[in-house]
Amino acid sequence: MTHASNTHSRHDEPDTHRTHDETGTHGTQIEPGTHGTQNESGTHGTLNETGSHRTYDGPGAHHRSHEGPDSDNGRVVVTKDGLPAWLDPVVHAVETVEPLQLSRFLPPSNGAGRQSAVLILFGEGVRGPELLLMERASSLRSHAGQPSFPGGALDPQDGDPKADGPLRAALREAEEETGLDPSGVQLFGVLPKLYIPVSSFVVTPVLGWWREPTPVGVVDPAETARVFTVPVADLTNPAHRATTVHPSGHRGPAFLVESALVWGFTAGIIDRLLHYAGWELPWDREKQVPLDWRA
Repeated sequence: MTHASNTHSRHDEPDTHRTHDETGTHGTQIEPGTHGTQNESGTHGTLNETGSHRTYDGPGAHHRSHEGPDSDNGRVVVTKDGLPAWLDPVVHAVETVEPLQLSRFLPPSNGAGRQSAVLILFGEGVRGPELLLMERASSLRSHAGQPSFPGGALDPQDGDPKADGPLRAALREAEEETGLDPSGVQLFGVLPKLYIPVSSFVVTPVLGWWREPTPVGVVDPAETARVFTVPVADLTNPAHRATTVHPSGHRGPAFLVESALVWGFTAGIIDRLLHYAGWELPWDREKQVPLDWRA
């Protein structure tokens, strides 16, 4: 996996994540290597089940030329088959977490908001489990300069937002922004839709396993400043954790990793995944990183 350019992160992501609960679970050992089979309990989204596979085949399902081995007659497949055993706690968290356990900002009941998706991609690097992140270009209108998951708004060709549209959008945007080959990504879960008030995005977090890693980097400098991976061990390290404080009073979790301050929506999702997967270690919530009004 190739890291992209060394640009400094700007800390201007809106702090949309709520101040989370203070009940912590002590981290468990994260050991890559052996593969395991997960249970088949329910997952979020409109899914059809066939054995251990789930497919989205609503009215928006259609064929993509590079769906890869995880396609089923043009439908996007969500499967847990063959995942590494260290992902078991993440799978369980995805299957059991409720929307308000992730954020107090949920999609408007009137259907307002721009449908979008992000790809939360787990891989296995030289230091063990890791996440793929990117830094958005500082010239973008929405969330400029912020470290984030690959992702963006749904396009018409992605299909039905209530079916497999978010899955296709997450893969498409990740390919456009980082150059990864989506055929090497195994989707294994979908979190509840969340809302980012400052940009009016309704976001579907899609989780994937980087089964066959390919080189990644900046594809279009107008969209992406850099692409990088972060070891999960660095994200769970208490020394790399802090609380951001915006002048408006908003507070939220943050991660100081890879010369970047990861905060706001992205940090909130990572924080909750670590918590509900049982990987969170006790950290100093009084360690604060101030933000300015431009953030």
